Amino acid sequence: MRNLLLSLVCALALFSCNDNLVYTRSESTTGGSWDRDEVMTFTFKAPDTIQSHNLYFNIRNDDRFPYSNLFVIAAFNTPGGETSIDTLEYEMARPDGTWMGKGQGSIKENKLWFKEAMVFPDTGEYTVTLQHAMRKNGDVEGVVELPGITDVGLEIEKQE
Repeated sequence: MRNLLLSLVCALALFSCNDNLVYTRSESTTGGSWDRDEVMTFTFKAPDTIQSHNLYFNIRNDDRFPYSNLFVIAAFNTPGGETSIDTLEYEMARPDGTWMGKGQGSIKENKLWFKEAMVFPDTGEYTVTLQHAMRKNGDVEGVVELPGITDVGLEIEKQE
């Protein structure tokens, strides 16, 4: 019985590994709240210039997050000095208020598309920056402190 259990655990460990993962990094926010001036920066070398890759943002939130969506400003900087900036909106909760994402209890992790089927044009160092751009309806000023966002990350996978 013990050998069967050990074999099952080993098989799960082997199958749960993601062979396509080429980069992952996560940063914790200060005190579990994301300040609008807190820019998350991820610097990495191009995995290759031939294969397509998918880039994702990993956002971890808890029950203190007061919104059903998340607006972010993402900047993608190439080794050649080119920068592209996007304002992106992600759905974080269903219409009935239940959190999207994976996880047990009050903490959920959301794997959010950033770039799909991207081929890195150049070798060298790339930088992705991310900051939140939340506003309340009718307010000109943005939300300064975004409670409940505990971690922000970037993940790059080879496209299958």
